[in-house]
Parts: sequence; structure tokens; C-alpha cells
Amino acid sequence: MLGKCNKGETPKDRFTAVVSWSISTLRPMIFGIAPYNPILGETHHVSRGNLNVLLEQISHHPPVTAMHAADEKSNVEMIWCTSVETEVHGKRELKLLNHGETYEMNSPKLLIKLFPVPWVNWVGENRIRCHETGLEAELYYGSSSFFGLRGNPRSVKGKIFNSSSLELLYEIDGQWDRTVKLKDVSSGKETVIYNAKEAISGLKSPVVTDPKGVWPSESAVIWGLLSQSILNKDWGRAREEKKEVEEKQRELYREREARGETWAPKHFIVNYSKEGGWDCSPIHKWVPPAPISVPIS
Repeated sequence: MLGKCNKGETPKDRFTAVVSWSISTLRPMIFGIAPYNPILGETHHVSRGNLNVLLEQISHHPPVTAMHAADEKSNVEMIWCTSVETEVHGKRELKLLNHGETYEMNSPKLLIKLFPVPWVNWVGENRIRCHETGLEAELYYGSSSFFGLRGNPRSVKGKIFNSSSLELLYEIDGQWDRTVKLKDVSSGKETVIYNAKEAISGLKSPVVTDPKGVWPSESAVIWGLLSQSILNKDWGRAREEKKEVEEKQRELYREREARGETWAPKHFIVNYSKEGGWDCSPIHKWVPPAPISVPIS
């Protein structure tokens, strides 16, 4: 879906493609035990086709993840800097370099309910804007009521408009875990811009293509034994593996304190301010191909 964003012939085509891609990044979340607590400097480096993605945990308290993704063939680049606290904060940018367009967007809120049944969902407002074209989208993610008796779970409604004239161009309606439709207000024509079943059913599990190229900081390396224990339903061993990872991090922290060193990310330059929040810039222009890949077919 990301590749379609750069192929749109007009600014409207590209903008609606970005909106549909943004919706596709949401996934239904399963409530359960959460033994993984990302450690400082943890990375995930993966490729799918020409798209290379690199994530690095740049802060532990609060948890902040930086991401740089690039497709040199399509000339597309993404930079995200996301902090998950009571809300999902941070800057997200998608750059269509062939067209000189940058799309800025935020994230909806992550709602966690413990009563009457444990449940997790995405809710609230999501704004997407492109200053170069003047196009803007407002999306609203809905949820059911407290007891689950009213409301439309996993619904999304919104609009795309011209930010300077405020002219309404499109209306958006649907459920982000099923299908989402786009209605052209001038012609009344409706188009399905996102089909979750089609988008997700084609995804495959990542495979290690170059074992020697996998970094020690890779998530699969750090949490490999814990993951295996969970797959084996050996919960006692899982707790021990988690404890071992966390204790090693505490030891590294004590060693840095003793040497008077301050930890710094390897792949990003990071800034923080109360006004602007977290901001990150990749050190390298492009992301290299990864030793872990997701098959396309």
C-alpha cells in the first residue's frame, strides 16, 4: 500500500492513498500478558522488497521508539518518533520525494479497558496534512460504550478537505478492521480505499536471510529465549528470561553511571522539548537492506 502513495497522478490521488495507508497501519490488539519491555538501544531491522525499515528504542522512561524506513527505488521515506504513555505522542512523517511532498500525521489514542472485560482499542482523532498541496484529513476512530452495548467498535469516520479554502472534497466511513469507503462529495461516487482482510491476509512471517548480519541489539536476539518459553507455555522460565534481560540492563546502567557516561542512540539524533515533544532525525540518509526479510509472495 505504501508503494501506491507515490504512484498517484494528482495530489488528491496521492493524499487519499496516504490516508488509506495510514488506516492500514492500525491492527487489532490482543489483551494478555505483556512480558516484553523494550530495552534501551534495542533495534529491529527488517526488509520487505525494496522497503528497508529500522527501529531503535531511544528512551526507556518514557518508552520512545524512533523509526526510519526508506524505499530508494520508489523514493519514499518515513520518519517516526513515537512515545507511548497514556497517549501515543510524537512526530510522524511520510515523504514522497519524487513529488516534494511531506505528510505529517499523529496517532489516535490507545484505549485500555479492564472492566467488564479486558479490551484494547484505538480511539480519538487522527490528523494528516500536506503543506505543499494544502490537503488535510481529519479521521475519528470510535469505540463501543463502557459496557459494550452501544457505539460502533473499530469505526472510522472523517473527511478530506482543502485547508486554505475549507472546501470539503471527500467523506470517509467504515471500520478499520474490515472495510473503509471514500465518497467524492462532488460526484457522490463511493470507493473502497481499504480492505483489512485483503491487506493483512497477504502478510507473511519474517525470515532470517543473513544470520551473521543480525545485530546483537535485534529484538529477536534479545527476547529469543523468552519468546521460546512463551511458545512452550513454560511461564516460569519466561519470567526468569525476562528477569535476566532486565537485570543485564540495570548492570549496564550502573556501569555507565560509574564511568560518567550518557547513553546515546546509534542510529538517530534525538531532541526533546516540552513544547514539541520528541523529535528524531536519522543519522544515515538511507536504510540498508536488512538480514531479516518479509517475503512478498
